[in-house]
Amino acid sequence: MSVTIEVPRTPQFARRRRRFNIEKWGWIYMRASGVVLVVLIFGHLFVNLVAGQGVRAIDFAFVGGKLSQPFWQVWDTLLLWLALIHGSNGMRTIVNDYANNVLLRRILKGALLASTVVLLVLGTLVIYTFDPCPAGAPADLLASFCPVK
Repeated sequence: MSVTIEVPRTPQFARRRRRFNIEKWGWIYMRASGVVLVVLIFGHLFVNLVAGQGVRAIDFAFVGGKLSQPFWQVWDTLLLWLALIHGSNGMRTIVNDYANNVLLRRILKGALLASTVVLLVLGTLVIYTFDPCPAGAPADLLASFCPVK
């Protein structure tokens, strides 16, 4: 008489293998975004700190002038999105590694997702709706490139 012993922890129903592996794509994103972020960050630092008059030139007019140009709007948007998602993905990995409680892990990941979405939306709105020449502002507070009204 022979007895068959099942392998421990064998699922009752065989699970279908997922075709989309979020961990693999998260890993690939971290590498690709890291390379692009190095270029974006050093370009940002060069323009803001080295070119022109250096750090002394950074004031409201400098930022307003940069954000009024479409090139810099796209540059800053890429920098914002890539850096924030890169950092959030890193935090997600840390939560997966150290949060042992399933409920706590779910809460932390939800809070991370919510804060990421809010910051992406608000940051993008600021970049594209920033008005360096607000109507009704005193002329002495306006940037040099603003028309006096």
